[in-house]
This record gives sequence, structure tokens and C-alpha cells, in this order.
Amino acid sequence: MRRLRITIVDLTTERPTRALYARLMNANLASIMPQAVAVWCQEAGHHVRFVCYTGSESLEQEVLADSDLVFVGAFTQAAHIAYAISNVHRMRGAVTVLGGPHARCYPQDATKHFDYVLGFTDRAIIDQVLQECAPHRPVGAHLSAAQQPLTLPGVQERWPFIEPTLAKTPLMKLVPMIGSLGCPYTCSFCIDSTVEYQPMGFDQMRDDLRFLLGKVKRPRVGWHDPNFGVRFEDYMGAIEDAVPPNRIDFIAESSLSLLSEPHLVRLARNGFKGILPGIESWFALGNKSRTGRDTGAEKMRRVSEHVNMISRYIPYIQTNFVLGLDTDEGPEPFELTKQFLDLTPGAFPAFSLLSAFGQAAPINLELQRQGRVLPFPFHFLDASQAMNVQPKNYAWTDFYDGLIDLERHAFSWPLVWRRFKTNRGPIPKWLNVVRARSSEMHGRVRHHAVVRGLLDSDLTVRRFFNGDTNRVPDFYINRVRSDLGPLWSSLPAGGLEHDPAAYLKAERQHLMPLHKGVTATAPEAAVAPV
Repeated sequence: MRRLRITIVDLTTERPTRALYARLMNANLASIMPQAVAVWCQEAGHHVRFVCYTGSESLEQEVLADSDLVFVGAFTQAAHIAYAISNVHRMRGAVTVLGGPHARCYPQDATKHFDYVLGFTDRAIIDQVLQECAPHRPVGAHLSAAQQPLTLPGVQERWPFIEPTLAKTPLMKLVPMIGSLGCPYTCSFCIDSTVEYQPMGFDQMRDDLRFLLGKVKRPRVGWHDPNFGVRFEDYMGAIEDAVPPNRIDFIAESSLSLLSEPHLVRLARNGFKGILPGIESWFALGNKSRTGRDTGAEKMRRVSEHVNMISRYIPYIQTNFVLGLDTDEGPEPFELTKQFLDLTPGAFPAFSLLSAFGQAAPINLELQRQGRVLPFPFHFLDASQAMNVQPKNYAWTDFYDGLIDLERHAFSWPLVWRRFKTNRGPIPKWLNVVRARSSEMHGRVRHHAVVRGLLDSDLTVRRFFNGDTNRVPDFYINRVRSDLGPLWSSLPAGGLEHDPAAYLKAERQHLMPLHKGVTATAPEAAVAPV
């Protein structure tokens, strides 16, 4: 097998940018799987150039340099820039491969623009691509392992790719680690809901933590587990074996059901500085919040008490909500969330709009059967800029009125000041201020206000939102053109549009054949940050 020139691109953003928050944080959005692929390609004897694209790098010099084989890892909001990168490389004679969440959410669309599209990816799948390395056009080969990999390269093996990525952020440098794949919960909207929970090796975890202590004076670790600490005793035992008390700072996503006070005492003792619990809804998913059958105001009060208790132990708390669920109706979901924020001054709220990411979750099939999924350009599908599911119980104008009112309350100066006073430590304090007033108030809220105005003033926008037409309004096309910048001209024909019912059609017609007999896995459900 010849020695290939391989470029691996981890897209942490969907556009070139020099925004302050992006410069501070985008490198910390680096995924684990592109680094693992880089390790496997090097071990196979190939020349590897690894690029974590944060929006500030030179596209021509770093991303588009001559290569034989190009791997791109992308979330769905970065699909258009991924398609453009692939198109440039293919015209230059390279073979291109797409992995990551978009590849598993939208394989039917991605195979139009890449030679290989990867679902579950292990060493054997990568070896197959390396050995063949052949163009597949006009429809790419869709490859997937039967399950998630049982092991992944650890921090020590990935360090040659982690270290230059960390150098791109001036302050808060997070080393990505993962201790499990899949999820024990079955939230119908979630990318992990159909993947069986699978812990990784705890011995490797110990070795990686010890390695980090020898490389960085005071490391910060961001756990990519969708629910950290499901096997709490095993996790904490491994950390306590390897790390002296409070020598590494940890940030993790976890459900409220796992965050009892005894667990919080132990987490705080072992350096956990940030926790991101999912609240999701005041009217559903009580198993994740330990609120049982309580809903509405009673659930809100119980969760507020719980989060306030967490803040006594953990300096930074981000509470995650999903807006627009079918269980929501009227002003109450928005008003309860405002009340929660008033009662819980230390919590930074993260609002996600209900989104159907292709074949990512079981609920998406039913939403497509109902004709409720809209063909928003991928560029806006980040669960923030657009909600591509028509709400069941709201007119669009009413939904946006409630959303904007909630966001303006959440990121207003009075609440920013209360969070600043409540949070402990300079980084949580100032990160919350910068995030609230830049990416949230002057980014997200401003964008939603513009969309709300267009729903009144632009018939093409209103008809698109109501499902009367699939023609993407000029407002969204112009935004994609502006954001892609020099790569707009390289977006392939048809790259801006997609079929929002492709998953349903593939299920009915079995249109997702795999290359050389590799087993299909549907729907996509791997850990998104990987």
C-alpha cells in the first residue's frame, strides 16, 4: 500500500470568523474522533496533516493543501463548508471522506458530495478506506461498523494532535476525554437515544490522567460523555487513583438524577468545576431530573432547589433546555423558564430549538411522516439559529414572541450581573458575561428578532415556515453566501438544498446500500462531540 498524503479536518465552526468568543472557545469544541482517525492513519504508515479548523486558519494553506485523501469531521451546521472543501479537493484529484454527526444524520445527502461517508467508525472501517482509497461518484460509498468502537486512542496517543489544537486558544484550554459511549436514557429527540450505554476502559482513563499531569501544569479536561458518571463509583475511583485531590479541573455533562449531594461532594473534592445538566422540559423527561411525575411549576421549583444546591459545590453550571417540544403549549413553558432563572441565579441557560437531524433520532421518522420537517439549509441547523420542525401547539409568530422574550430576559444585564455575583472564579464569571452579551444577546437574540420581523414582512419566509413551499428564502441564502466567504463559489451544485424526508424514503425503499457488505446502522446515534 502506497504512503498517502492525508489531511484530516475537524470543523468546529461553519464559517471563517474572528469573533472574540470564537477565538476564546472554538478550539475547545475539538472532537475526539478526528484525532483518533489521525492516530490510526499514522499507525498505518501514512503522512498525516491534522487541522482543527476554528474559523481563523488560512483555508488555502491549511485546509485546501494538496492531498491524496481528505477526512472531514463535521456537525450538520458545518455541512456546507464541508461540501465545499470536498468539492475543491475532488477537483484536484483527491479522495474525500466525511465522518461525524452530519455523516450519520444525513448519509443520503452526504454521499452526493463525498467519496466515502462513515457511520459508526472503528479501526477496521478506516483501514478499509485506506486500502481502497478510490473515488466513488456520483454516489459515494456509505460505510459503517456494526457498533461503536470498543476502544479509542487515548490522550497520550492523540497528544500530537491535541497539543497544537490547545495552542489555538489563549485562555481556557480543554483536553477532550471520553469514558463512555451511548446513553442509558431514551429521550426520543436525542442523538444517543438508540445507542446502548457502553463504558470505555478505566485503566486507560487512569493512564491518560497521569500522562496529562506530566504534560500540563494544571490540566483542564472536558468529558465528552453524553452523561458523565453513570457508573459513578468506577469513574471517581479511576480519577482518585490517578489524580491527587483537586489537581485537574473537570467539566462534564450529566443528568440531574446523577447529581445527588454525596456525589457533588465527591465531584467538588476531585476538581469538578463545571457541570452541564439537562433539564430539557418542564412537562416531560422527569426521569432525567429526579422529579418523577411532577410537571409544570412544581417541577420547576424542585429543579431550581436542586440546581441551587449544585451551585454550592460546582462553580459553573449550564442548564440545558429544549424549546418547542410537542408537550409545550401556550406561554407557560417560557414563563416557567423565566421564573427558574430568577430563582436560580448561578445557572447559565442554554436553549436548544427542537430540531430533526435527518435520521439521528426515532422521533424524526414520525415527524417526517407528518410532514412537519422543513428544508432549512444545513448551515442553520445547530439547534439555535433555526427550528426545522413545525411546532405542534404554536403559530410561528407566537413561538418566536415567547422565545425572544425569554432570551432577552435570560441575557439581560440584571441577570448577567446576578450570575456574575453568584459564580465563583474569574473564568466562570467573565466567560458568562462575554457569552451572554456577545454570542447570545448580540448573536442569537438579534438573529431571532430579525426572523420574527420577516415572518410579518416577507411572504417568502412565511410560506417557507408554513411548509407551503420548499424554496429557501433569499434571507437564508444570502447568509450562507456571506458566511462561507471564499468557499461560497466552491459549494457544489445542489449543495445548498436537501430532502427533509430522505430518512423516511430510505426506510420505505431501502435506498442506503452499503459498500462491500458492511453493515448499516440507522439511525445515527453516536456521541455528537466524538
